[in-house]
Amino acid sequence: MQRPPAEPGMSEDQIDTPALVIDLDTLESNLDAMAAYCKEAGVRLRAHAKTHKSPVIARWQALRGAVGQCVQKVGEAEVLAWGGVDDILVSNEVIGPQKLARLAALSRMSTVALCADDIHGIEQIEAAAQFVSSRLTVLVEINVGSGRCGVDPGAPAIVLAQRIARSKHLVFGGLQAYHGGAQHMRLSGERETAVGIASEMTRRTVEQLSKAGLPCPVVGGAGTGTFAIEALGGVYNEIQAGSYVFMDADYSRNQPPSAFRQSLFVLATVMSAARDGVAVVDCGHKGMAIDSGMPFVDGREDIVYSSASDEHGTLRIDGTGNRLSVGERLRLVPGHCDPTVDRYDWYVGVRNRRVEMVFPVAARGMMQ
Repeated sequence: MQRPPAEPGMSEDQIDTPALVIDLDTLESNLDAMAAYCKEAGVRLRAHAKTHKSPVIARWQALRGAVGQCVQKVGEAEVLAWGGVDDILVSNEVIGPQKLARLAALSRMSTVALCADDIHGIEQIEAAAQFVSSRLTVLVEINVGSGRCGVDPGAPAIVLAQRIARSKHLVFGGLQAYHGGAQHMRLSGERETAVGIASEMTRRTVEQLSKAGLPCPVVGGAGTGTFAIEALGGVYNEIQAGSYVFMDADYSRNQPPSAFRQSLFVLATVMSAARDGVAVVDCGHKGMAIDSGMPFVDGREDIVYSSASDEHGTLRIDGTGNRLSVGERLRLVPGHCDPTVDRYDWYVGVRNRRVEMVFPVAARGMMQ
């Protein structure tokens, strides 16, 4: 691990850079807003920890009513369980005896569920559960539009659910029906259409499960870009939004603007300002994910983060003669929050531009 870039009591200008900074007031506002929305809509919030990767933030969500956490990897599930999270869904397929053995063992510590979209995957999960004399809850993942994982809705999903239900070592937990591609459709009408189609496929599958004598305790999905549509549609009962805690530049491009505000920043320092209209900061590819586009500079519409190399970010400044000073600090809004978080060992929580806390990104790098 890298050494912590700050200590409580420091001013923001004293933080070593690049650093992953959370504005705590805004983060808490985002947490409160999502909790209130889910309560009013009558749906459960199972927040997605692939964004924050932190038992600390998971606890703050639980204190506001979240029923548990989603993760994508077994390693993330282990870190959360070790940190006290007692209800975890791996909203992903887990394949391979080593990973499944770890997950089955973890089920003795926390309530654990996972997803499957294939008979062979179900057989592997069953063998792992049998080995530890446990029962694992399995959700059938259906493809509702993303074209990634997921069996076709309807009859193919029913076959898998019946196979799970027949097992002495497995419990059929419901459906995983996440439309990841809808999250970043820019216009609200596009998102509503995509989610409407996904919800109808999911609804029909739930009905067919019921006719087959299989109740569907969990119908999960939704993300930061579409959760309000799923929550009011009468099909989904668990919302799996993750990015709402932090937000990012890519979500800011959705219309209309989100009710959630930017709480996560990468603090960077101007390391060179040798030319008018140009400056370089100490944060490039290694400090910021740019798969969803370049970051933007918070509160400075006159500055464009134009290009990145490994350790440098080049800024273009509008206006003749405009310059930034060497040593000046800037808050960068990352293009994609999840992989940006994964580059850092520490969160620096600030309030009113003063460091209040420093805590680890505990599940950073958990790829297995």
